Amino acid sequence: MAGPSRRSGRAASCCTCCFSYRLCVSATFALLFLAGASLFLATNPNPNTPTTLQTHGHYSSHQPLQAVSRTFLALKSDPFKARLDLIHRQANDHVALVTAYEAFARKLKLENSKQLRFFADLRRNYTDLMAKPSYRSLLDSDAPIEEDILRQFEKEVKERIKLTRQVISEAKESFDNQLKIQKLKDTIFAVNEQLTKAKKQGAFSSLIAAKSIPKSLHCLAMRLMEERIAHPEKYEDARPEPPELEDPSLYHYAIFSDNVIAASVVVNSAVKNANDPSKHVFHVVTDKMNLAAMKVWFKTRPLHGAHVEVKAVEDYKFLNSSYVPVLRQLESANLQKFYFENKLENATKDTTNMKFRNPKYLSMLNHLRFYLPEMYPKLHRILFLDDDVVVQKDLTGLWNIDMDGKVNGAVETCFGSFHRYDKYMNFSHPLIKERFNPKACGWAYGMNFFDLDAWRSEKCTEQYHYWQNLNENRTLWKLGTLPPGLITFYSTTKPLDKSWHVLGLGYNPSISMDEIQNAAVVHFNGNMKPWLDIAMNQFRHLWTKYVDYDMEFVQMCNFGL
Repeated sequence: MAGPSRRSGRAASCCTCCFSYRLCVSATFALLFLAGASLFLATNPNPNTPTTLQTHGHYSSHQPLQAVSRTFLALKSDPFKARLDLIHRQANDHVALVTAYEAFARKLKLENSKQLRFFADLRRNYTDLMAKPSYRSLLDSDAPIEEDILRQFEKEVKERIKLTRQVISEAKESFDNQLKIQKLKDTIFAVNEQLTKAKKQGAFSSLIAAKSIPKSLHCLAMRLMEERIAHPEKYEDARPEPPELEDPSLYHYAIFSDNVIAASVVVNSAVKNANDPSKHVFHVVTDKMNLAAMKVWFKTRPLHGAHVEVKAVEDYKFLNSSYVPVLRQLESANLQKFYFENKLENATKDTTNMKFRNPKYLSMLNHLRFYLPEMYPKLHRILFLDDDVVVQKDLTGLWNIDMDGKVNGAVETCFGSFHRYDKYMNFSHPLIKERFNPKACGWAYGMNFFDLDAWRSEKCTEQYHYWQNLNENRTLWKLGTLPPGLITFYSTTKPLDKSWHVLGLGYNPSISMDEIQNAAVVHFNGNMKPWLDIAMNQFRHLWTKYVDYDMEFVQMCNFGL
């Protein structure tokens, strides 16, 4: 009896669940019906009945709900509406694409303007199509859409889309090429700008590196000065000057420098390569600041019988501003402004003329070469050597050269169109143009053999003064000593064989070693001086082999490390 009772209970329970489920479903449908009815009533299907959605010709805050409701009903009532919207969107997308390509073509300035006209025509065709009354009403009105009009609209839009894609496909390659060209041009321009800036900064940095005094050189000068102060008795020479200093039968050299180690290398290399050092006399002239250091050096170093005279510029009393045009010009406000009123932010702008603002042009040591006959009145011939040269052979053969009445014996430096007079002087000036040949061959200072008797006869110093006075405003040439030297010795220079003097070891890495080995004198002209860290390693040993590293002060200053 218990079994039938349990079955009856389960049946009753199942009936109860089914009833509850049916009730829930009925309630759900009732709620959906009420919500739909409310939405239907809210749309106000009667256009003549006023509602809160429209007041005084303006939409209320319920306008988005009304638009969504109308769109929903329109789509539900008109199946062509979705199709129209899709076609309209495609047309607008292609109008935007055509407009973009048209603007891009105008920006690229294509040589072939046919494509530009195509894009402009396509854009106008789309605009004209949308502006047709039948299509305009089709797009703006909520009235039922006529299928024939829709098909015609779709056909015309598709024709334009097809033509648009064809034109874009043909133009794409040209546009891509033009874009690549434009990008390359922009890149090249940017790189050129960076290169120009880097060159200016590099030139300025190179000038600073070349003209700054290395710590080791400064240390050496200070140590030598300290030695002179600490032991004055060792370096006082009360003896009269030896007669060899004025003996015209000996071989005389002039070296003007404020660099102790550089001057010592010139003298040391010349002495070591001389057949008879006792017949060689070296006239070293420095400034007053380095005079004591220079005297200590040459007093303590072995010279193997050679004679060395050390003097300061100030010892030559006739070199004053009343006689020397350069000294007088340096006192002018114009030249002082040129040198000393350069603003730091403009330091790298004028890289072409930057080297002419070098402070060495303010030093009288650089202009002493024009006063050799007056400095050494008893001599007939003298060899001028820069302090950045190295002597590799006996030089006495120069005194045997027939100068043919010329004043200056020098190696010419012109080859092709390089190092000719028009590279150094202003031939737009009428006086320069009248007196000189722009294609005349230039020559180098650094190793110059001067016939002092011919110099006095030709009155070359007076010629130098004449031209230097005319150039007070730097209109004939820029600063430096080579241009006035080219002018002064224009018709009085005798070309020497190139093996006497090889130049460029301070800037030209391509000089052959055979040419260097055959040279009597090698010249480290340029910024890469052998005593600087920026020197070229392949040439440095030619100079360092004559540095006296055994001297205690050189070791104390860690020179060459």
